[in-house]
Amino acid sequence: MITRRRLSRTVAAITCAAVPMPSLAQHAGAVIARSTPAASRGTWLIRNGAVITVDPALGTLPRADILVQEGAIAAIGERLQAPGAEVIDATDMIVMPGLIDTHYHMWSALGRNFTGDGGFGYFAAKNATSPHYTPEDSYASVLLGLAELANAGITTVHNWSNNTRSPAHADAELQAHRDSLLRARFAYGHPDLLDREALIDFADIVRVRREWFGDGAPFEGLVHLGVNLRGMSQSAPEVFHHEMAMFKSLGLPGAIHAGQSPPNINDAADYERRGYLGPDLLICHYVVGSDEDFAAMARTRTPLSFATHSELRLGRAGDPRAALMRMRKAGLTISLSCDASSLAPPNMLELMRVTWNIGVPWQDTQSAGDRPIQFAEVIRMGTINGAVALGLGEITGSLTPGKRADLILIRTTDINMAPMGVIETSVVQSATAANIDTVMVDGRILKRGGRLVAFDVPRIVAAARAASHRIRAAAGGVLTPFVCADCGG
Repeated sequence: MITRRRLSRTVAAITCAAVPMPSLAQHAGAVIARSTPAASRGTWLIRNGAVITVDPALGTLPRADILVQEGAIAAIGERLQAPGAEVIDATDMIVMPGLIDTHYHMWSALGRNFTGDGGFGYFAAKNATSPHYTPEDSYASVLLGLAELANAGITTVHNWSNNTRSPAHADAELQAHRDSLLRARFAYGHPDLLDREALIDFADIVRVRREWFGDGAPFEGLVHLGVNLRGMSQSAPEVFHHEMAMFKSLGLPGAIHAGQSPPNINDAADYERRGYLGPDLLICHYVVGSDEDFAAMARTRTPLSFATHSELRLGRAGDPRAALMRMRKAGLTISLSCDASSLAPPNMLELMRVTWNIGVPWQDTQSAGDRPIQFAEVIRMGTINGAVALGLGEITGSLTPGKRADLILIRTTDINMAPMGVIETSVVQSATAANIDTVMVDGRILKRGGRLVAFDVPRIVAAARAASHRIRAAAGGVLTPFVCADCGG
């Protein structure tokens, strides 16, 4: 039994633990395909764009300029002057905040095509492969996912690391974040398939906080640390409450999975009474939540991540459309996520489009008479709501003077975008990653002219292919690979 005294001793031991600090050089073996040096922060003047600010005080501007200085948005307006600034011509482009994914298991990005027919779905493929990931594989997978996110205009991601198999795996994922220059939360979690009675390695979370997020942290403020808690669907109740107490003692933000399928074994109303809920705890899925659960989350300002494709594929508690509309009616801060790339592409433009399409009331249900989800509303879900959910609402998520310069430019003259009509409609209805011309994070350009400039894409892809081949060979069965001349097979 886990007693209060045992909990106190455990927390004290973790807090005081002296773990030897490895240097980055000691983990150089995990670096497979380091991204190329990104452009330095400059002074940029983005001219003549149609601007979706997602700032209620500024709204959507049919034509405006944006001045970026020292990584921040310095000004937004018409005919801005900035001698010496490098001009980015945004004529016939939409400028908007960088997109935000609040729930992505990035360790499995290279396993996007491991699933198959005949019952070999998401869980079967995950369970067959997750034990075979080495730290090098985790690095290759996370960097692959980060490059794809940048290409798709996603400038902030919540890396829900739920296959943290060892300290070396955690370091490898963090090394990938260091090499990517995207904004992120790294949520330290458990090894996949961890026994329900076993605890997450909180001692290593403390080590990671000290070594990667203390003095001399390599992220320049772009990455922050969180905790991925399993929730009662994956741990015994006693273990869940023990881990929640330890999580609270660390003062870090956290996240848990809630149910997609009945029965509902989570109880947000009880969690509210226990003091678990609040802005620092992100809950994902929860399509089985009751109105009482959603009311408790709303009262405590607990944010929710709705993984649209995943809820539709794995939600077996009725129509997830109804849950989405009830969450919205309760006043939750709803953000969007892909979950895993074997369930949905890490493509916020597609997630927004599908969410808009399913966000409608239907007869003889609780949503009858509600207003359908609007284009501007679903854009907020993919931007500022995600920032708020990750505790970054004052930093990113809208184009507001003073916030960091995380933004994207979308071409409107491409065949699938032209002719542009209503600006928000054009983004949600028509835009794809191929239309994204420029991606800027913290004042640095990661994509320009439709091409990633901050990543060595051929090396990243080659490393992911080699890792995938090795993992498939180790898993065997339906995943046994064909001979691959350039994968070492």
